Amino acid sequence: MEYHHTPVLLQEVLAVLQPQEGQRFIDATLGSGGYTMALAKAVGPTGLIVSFDLDPLAIQAVREKLSHENIQNVLLINDNFANLTEALKKQGLEGPFNGIVLDLGLSSAQLADANRGFSFEHDGPLDMAFGPGSPRSTSEIVNHWTESELRRIIRDYGEEPWAGPLAKAIAKYRRRQPITRTKELVEIVEQVLPPSYIARSRHHPATKLFQALRIATNQELENLTSVLNQSLSLLCPHGRIVAVTFHSLEDRIVKHFFLRESKDCLCPPEFPICQCGHHAQLKIIYRHPLRASEAEKAVNPRARSAKLRAASKL
Repeated sequence: MEYHHTPVLLQEVLAVLQPQEGQRFIDATLGSGGYTMALAKAVGPTGLIVSFDLDPLAIQAVREKLSHENIQNVLLINDNFANLTEALKKQGLEGPFNGIVLDLGLSSAQLADANRGFSFEHDGPLDMAFGPGSPRSTSEIVNHWTESELRRIIRDYGEEPWAGPLAKAIAKYRRRQPITRTKELVEIVEQVLPPSYIARSRHHPATKLFQALRIATNQELENLTSVLNQSLSLLCPHGRIVAVTFHSLEDRIVKHFFLRESKDCLCPPEFPICQCGHHAQLKIIYRHPLRASEAEKAVNPRARSAKLRAASKL
């Protein structure tokens, strides 16, 4: 499977990170390697890019690209970015780094591969794990989590107004037989959601359910919070962190993290004296997130929902 999509907001990411000869960066979400390749060329042979991806297919595809272009200043690590600090230590690497980039979108190669259960466009096995060794399986969630747990994740992670009826329909279906294929989930969605609701939606009717299951399977929101917290100790003074998000749940986590870490005190306003002892560690670079240009959206549909937020370490 070829990993070929164009990285979203590439020029904007590079403008924030301002890579210079000899600097060191972390690409926490390798994907198709677009940011990694651009950063590697900018920092030159004396610099270093450390890139993470849980998907071994992504690692292999980018390794071949690097070899083809004779780029030798990239270290590829097949691990979850939630293990950032620990994985760097295993490689004998510690901070500080000049910048960290996170692209939280799903790879087009993962979506296009029918053997991966990410897509509602192709029938495939019910497996939305980003890589082997995932702590949860999608099949376990769909077939064994309680109806109320399903309702919660579909509501909270999918932001789906029909979470209750969908959870009930899944629970009813699996009492007859286990759900093993993505096609079965799509059929359930099409039976449950009213035609008027489907007609008004700009997306495929199963989009929100699949998003919810993928986030739950990979513990994406917990892992994002973890990597953001770790980033503070890995950046050098004035080092920058850039996050490109594609849905409101992740954008909200990044936004609130940057806001919290840009404040000196987190105590409630009624406290006359600060008791938390918190000190600001970040300066927010853009008050509002950057969006892709109309030109980029025209050639790269993934860019339509992308938001870029960035902060600099004090």
